[in-house]
Amino acid sequence: MSTGERSYNILVVDDDKNICKIIEINLKKNKSYDVNLVTNGEACLKLIGEQIPDLVLLDIQMPGIDGIETLKRIKEYEPRIPVVMMSAHATVEKAVKSMRLGAYDFITKPFATDRLMVTVQNALMTSSLKLELDELKSELKNKYEFKNIIGQSGVMQEVFKALEKVINSNVTVLIQGESGTGKELIARAIHFHSNSRSHKPFVAVNCSALPESLLESELFGHEKGSFTGAAGRRIGKFEQADGGTVFLDEVGLMSPMTQSKLLRVLQEREFERVGGNELIKVDVRVISATNKDLEEAMKKNEFREDLYYRLSVFPIKLPPLRDRREDIPLLSAFFLEKYSRQENKTIEGISPDALELLLAYNWPGNVRELENAIERAVVLAADNEIHSKDLPAAVRSIGEKKMFESDNTLSSWIEKLEEEALRQALLECEGNISKTAKKLGIGRATIYRKAKKYGLPMVK
Repeated sequence: MSTGERSYNILVVDDDKNICKIIEINLKKNKSYDVNLVTNGEACLKLIGEQIPDLVLLDIQMPGIDGIETLKRIKEYEPRIPVVMMSAHATVEKAVKSMRLGAYDFITKPFATDRLMVTVQNALMTSSLKLELDELKSELKNKYEFKNIIGQSGVMQEVFKALEKVINSNVTVLIQGESGTGKELIARAIHFHSNSRSHKPFVAVNCSALPESLLESELFGHEKGSFTGAAGRRIGKFEQADGGTVFLDEVGLMSPMTQSKLLRVLQEREFERVGGNELIKVDVRVISATNKDLEEAMKKNEFREDLYYRLSVFPIKLPPLRDRREDIPLLSAFFLEKYSRQENKTIEGISPDALELLLAYNWPGNVRELENAIERAVVLAADNEIHSKDLPAAVRSIGEKKMFESDNTLSSWIEKLEEEALRQALLECEGNISKTAKKLGIGRATIYRKAKKYGLPMVK
């Protein structure tokens, strides 16, 4: 099994110079290993302070700072360094203590060369996988940064305030909004910014995509032979997400029987697999989403009232795009940049006639529909600008139907957007004209004139 083409720096720490030399000779048989030798804990810590090794082979019995104390200090300095402990006087107590302090493995001297090489290879491979996993988690967290959820409108600012309050809580969250408003994006943002759960799984289940007979098994798992086709045991989503988050999309379409079982999980944090008797306990956070009016469903006895109140401890309402039209230019610009890069095109903007249509359209499919429209327009665009002819027929038809009133022209929309941007900038700069001008990249005289026009508060 290969650890790859890269070079690995291995630090050997042992007061016996002969042991150090033997280990070095064996390790250097692998040309991807660079080996450094030191004979005491102090030298080890000094070297680690100058350059982080990929692996440390550390003797326990040494003069001065012994191996156990050196291990402790290594882990305090950089917990991700894998450390293999070595000892000619191994005891169970020393091995257990080493592992509790974070050692990767414990080997007894004298050790076979094969045993040493396999331990080193496995330690490096495990460390590399952990680093890759950390990088992936970091990428996911960046991907679901709140700043990537586009919206400067007042209604979206309220959503962001709610998210900041709930991310490090364990309460159940109910996200309500029409299809395409970004409910799963919000759920993932909550999970990946949680201090206690972000390192654990995020498991999403679309309750509308599975028939009732399969949804229960999907959520809670089943035992072999519990129903026709159950050829073996299946671990359900709640078990898979233990310690993390379960996201139940379209929870309003869940059957009464599954609702009852879900209620038990929320109340008792335990359940049984389909066809099983074993009681399984889990620690999961439940975030659910729906485009259905659950309060209306309760009145019709289509949704359990007790489950509704369990799910909606912290409700978040996502507004439809038609109620946050001032975000359309921002979202359009974001998608334009994304798909221009993806299609390897240089498209610098959206023409005034196209922007007017985007602002006028009601977007029944919300942000998802807008994204699809911009992606299509990027593909069709013949020059460095998107024009009305590049937009979908449904959006273009708005111009013909004249759905805007006479005063809702592009210029009036631009004025509204300008006023909102200036208001926000003045607020952030505490009304200071110079700071606001610098922030927006325009002159002080322009700031003064525009602020006066819109009646905005300012100071010199």
